[in-house]
Amino acid sequence: MNLPNHINKKDLTFRERLYNFFATITGLSIFNWEILKQAFVPPYEIPEIKKHMNELGIKTFPIVSITGFVIGLVIVMQSEPVFVRFGASDFLPGASALSIVRELAPVITALIFAGRVSSGIGAELGSMRVTEQIDAMEVSAINPFKYLVVTRVIATTMILPILTVYVIFLAIGGGFFALTLSQGMNFEYYKNAVVDSVKFGDLIPSISKTFVFGYITGIVGCYKGYIADGGTEGVGKASTTAVVLASLIILLFDTVLVKISLMIWPM
Repeated sequence: MNLPNHINKKDLTFRERLYNFFATITGLSIFNWEILKQAFVPPYEIPEIKKHMNELGIKTFPIVSITGFVIGLVIVMQSEPVFVRFGASDFLPGASALSIVRELAPVITALIFAGRVSSGIGAELGSMRVTEQIDAMEVSAINPFKYLVVTRVIATTMILPILTVYVIFLAIGGGFFALTLSQGMNFEYYKNAVVDSVKFGDLIPSISKTFVFGYITGIVGCYKGYIADGGTEGVGKASTTAVVLASLIILLFDTVLVKISLMIWPM
């Protein structure tokens, strides 16, 4: 696999930045094609995938738990005065749940996941690259790309949808907590309002796009770590740029996926 070289130096010119930009796009495309080729070829390294899913899920679990609850709490607290002003407070539980399910929970969970996981993968693989552990695996007739990259990308792709479903329930719970404090709303009324508003067609695009976000998180983190050089400074740079690039690509893909999902499953 021949990946394009990047220009690594301080004070890059505009032309060099432009070159690195297109080198990154080309490198990610090659990386993506190689992952798709190797993912369906045995051995499948199932124990390694399970190990990464377990580690990545546990690492992200505490922060998404807090964030999920706060999302629901804040969205209801912010929206309540507006709904009350227009005499539509009865619609608040359903409207807030719909916002959480269709957009807030998938995107915010993906950005937190990218910040936590993509940087970790970039630093881990970057350290292995600069200490020549990846080169040693190649000499030992072990396929490092299959063992290190493909397994991590599959793990991130599978774990993010699970975390998103968990965050959706927590956020809806946070919304109920906010309405209980402000209006004394009972659980039965809130549950019926949410169930009446959120349809199965709202869940399909919401959960489906998190598979894409998980894949982006994995591939960007692995790519930045895999091409790292320049010692500890290069590892730090790989970790930082992995977060920025993964978050940016997630937001860009979200724009496209929202448009597609509204065409297929209109509200």
